[in-house]
Amino acid sequence: QVQFVESGGGLVQPGGSLKLSCTASGFTFRSYTIRWYRQTPGKERELVMGIDNSGQTLHYTGSVMGRFTVSRDDDKSTAFLHMNSLKVEDTAVYYCNAFDKWWGQGTQVTVSS
Repeated sequence: QVQFVESGGGLVQPGGSLKLSCTASGFTFRSYTIRWYRQTPGKERELVMGIDNSGQTLHYTGSVMGRFTVSRDDDKSTAFLHMNSLKVEDTAVYYCNAFDKWWGQGTQVTVSS
């Protein structure tokens, strides 16, 4: 079955960096666009960025442009979200997905001094 496992979150100070990983299984990873989402309590899940199967970055929100980048390692069925210059408002649970279903547990990112 399709699975997504996110990792790499944690507590970081404003201005800091984190690298999130998304390891997937159950489908042909290299053929799919992988999207990163984030969600805070009481709010809808928000699309953040994506990477298509040719490695092109997909931008969905201007709030992270110039600070976040995405990459992927198809041999390891893993995608990455590189987050720099983190802000308090980036605090959220981050998810990855290719199908808008079969959601994983996500990984908590907390930006706080």
